[in-house]
Amino acid sequence: MDGFSYADIFATKGIEYLVIITFLALLIPFWIILNRKEKISRQIQKAMGILSAKILKIPQGLYYSKNHTWMFMEKSGNAAVGLDDLLLHITGELKFLHLKDPGEIINKGDLLTAIDQNGKLLRIYSPLSGKIVDTNSHVNENPGLLNEDPYNQGWLYKIKPSNWITEAKSCYFAEDASNWSERELVRFKDFLAVTLRNHAPESSHVILQDGGELCDHSLSAFPEEIWQDFQKEFLTLYRV
Repeated sequence: MDGFSYADIFATKGIEYLVIITFLALLIPFWIILNRKEKISRQIQKAMGILSAKILKIPQGLYYSKNHTWMFMEKSGNAAVGLDDLLLHITGELKFLHLKDPGEIINKGDLLTAIDQNGKLLRIYSPLSGKIVDTNSHVNENPGLLNEDPYNQGWLYKIKPSNWITEAKSCYFAEDASNWSERELVRFKDFLAVTLRNHAPESSHVILQDGGELCDHSLSAFPEEIWQDFQKEFLTLYRV
């Protein structure tokens, strides 16, 4: 027939395209199912009050300090600072006894604030040096904001850093931050096992759900002495 040409699909790239399309058609639904199962698993664990690495929020692009604070360099040149999700899952809802005022100068390791839960206190030290330019008063007006959105609306301070490059190097970033958080969760479980033997051996069952998982907000169930031990073990930050 005039004007008609025949192309052998096997003699062209057509078969490769068909293979790729078929592969993607199979892969995409499988990927959706896996992610849906992972999301459902997180939701179930959260609803049951189980604290595991799967429910932790660890946004990439932030710097995580060893004392469970985070910092993020904004386009303005100021660094936002707050508490990480693991600390908030360990303690539960908190209020702040005092937030510093804009204009104050701080150094890394200086006291930023004290957090309180029914009279039990933890001291939070600054992960960086600089000048405070803003304070988030909303976290005391709405304490639940901290737990719901710790990395956005739950920030504590905006600080103009004076030694960002050096001090950021001592923090965890990206995949290192995720791995560190998982190790800290294991370390916290070991910490409770040891400190409960010293202070409250009769309460050791409180920290675990069936299957040996940690309870969410584990620390809230324990007395001031255990909070003090937690302060020394997890929240002390030395100046560099």
